[in-house]
Amino acid sequence: MSYLDYQVAETPRGIRKILYLNWPLVFLLAAVASVGFLMLYSVAGGNINTWARPQMERFAVGMAAMIALGFVPIWFWRGISVFAYMACLALLFAVDLFGQIGMGAQRWIDLGPIRLQPSELMKIALVLMLAAYYDWLDLSKVSHPVWVLVPVVLILIPTGLVLQQPDLGTSLLLLMGGGIVMFAAGVSLWYFGAVIAAGVGLIWTVLESRGTSWQLLHDYQFRRIDTFLDPSSDPLGAGYNITQAQIALGSGGWSGRGFMQGTQSRLNFLPEKETDFIFTTLAEEFGFIGAGSLLLLYTLIVGFCLYSALTNRDRFSSLLTIGVASTFFLFFAINMGMVMGLLPVVGVPLPLVSYGGTAMMILLMAFGMVQSAHVHRPR
Repeated sequence: MSYLDYQVAETPRGIRKILYLNWPLVFLLAAVASVGFLMLYSVAGGNINTWARPQMERFAVGMAAMIALGFVPIWFWRGISVFAYMACLALLFAVDLFGQIGMGAQRWIDLGPIRLQPSELMKIALVLMLAAYYDWLDLSKVSHPVWVLVPVVLILIPTGLVLQQPDLGTSLLLLMGGGIVMFAAGVSLWYFGAVIAAGVGLIWTVLESRGTSWQLLHDYQFRRIDTFLDPSSDPLGAGYNITQAQIALGSGGWSGRGFMQGTQSRLNFLPEKETDFIFTTLAEEFGFIGAGSLLLLYTLIVGFCLYSALTNRDRFSSLLTIGVASTFFLFFAINMGMVMGLLPVVGVPLPLVSYGGTAMMILLMAFGMVQSAHVHRPR
C-alpha cells in the first residue's frame, strides 16, 4: 500500500468515498453540460430563461443525484437489476395501453408534474440486467447457445415494444447497447457474425416490404431513409432538415462565425435547433475547432469509464460501466452522424447538450451507478 492509499484508508469512511469518486469524470461531464448551456443561450437569441436556465437547474439536480448514487453500495444495484428491468418492461406495456401521444408517437406516460418516457429508463435497466446476468453466469457457459438465447430475448422484448411506439432511434440504442454488453461479457464472435448477416437480410426485407400489405416500417421512416440516401431529392420537404444542417456545418469553417453569429440558427433555418440539431449550431458558431473540442470531451468521458471498467476486478461493476459508457457513446455518435448526413435521422439527442429533462436526468443517474462501481471496487 502506497503512502497516499494509507492516508486515504485512515480517513473516515464518508470522506473516503468522496475521495474515491471518479472526479475527472465529474469535471468532464460538467464541461460538456456547460457547452450545452452556452449553445442553448445562443439558440434562444441571448435569452437565458428560455432553455439555458431550466437546463442548468436540471443539471445541478442531476449532478447531486449522481454523487449521491455513487455512495450507494454496488451490491444494491446488482440486487435490484431484475426488479428494475421488469418495472421498465411494465411501463413500456403501459405506454402501449394508455401512453400520451405527441408528434405522431406514443412514448410518454403523463404523471401530472412530469411526463415519463419509459424507453429512456429501459436503456439503463437493460444494462443493469445484462451485467447482473453475466455476473451470475459461469464463464464456461457464456457462449453456450441456450445461455446466449436468454440475453437475446431480454434485449429483443423491449426493443420490439419501443419500435412499436414508434421510436427507431431508441430501439437501435437498446439493440446495439445490449450487443456491446454481450461482446464485453465474452460471447463468441461467431454469434455476432450471424447477427450481422441476419441484419443485412433484415434490411433487404424491410426495403422489399415498402408499399406492400406487410410493410415493416412507417411511411415517415421510409422517407427518412430516402432523405439519407439523397437529401437533394426533396430539399424543401423531407430533405429540408439535413440540407439546412449540412449548410450550417459547412459554413462554420475552421473557427466558426462567432458566438451567436450563426445565420442558420438565428434566422430559424435549422430545425429542432435546441434538441436534435444543436450540434450544427455549435459547428456553425465555433467551427471545426469547437466541434472537435466537444468530440474530444466525449471521447475522454468514454475513456475514463473504460479505464475504470478495465481496472475493476468485480465483473458486475465492470460490465455495468462498459454498458453505460457504450450507451453514452452511441448517443453522441448517432446524433453527430445523423446531423452530418452519415446516418438516417432517427431522433437521438446530443447527450448533456440537447435540451431535455428526462434524458439528462437518467443519463446522470446512470453515471451515478458508474461512480458507485468506481467507489466500491475491490482495492
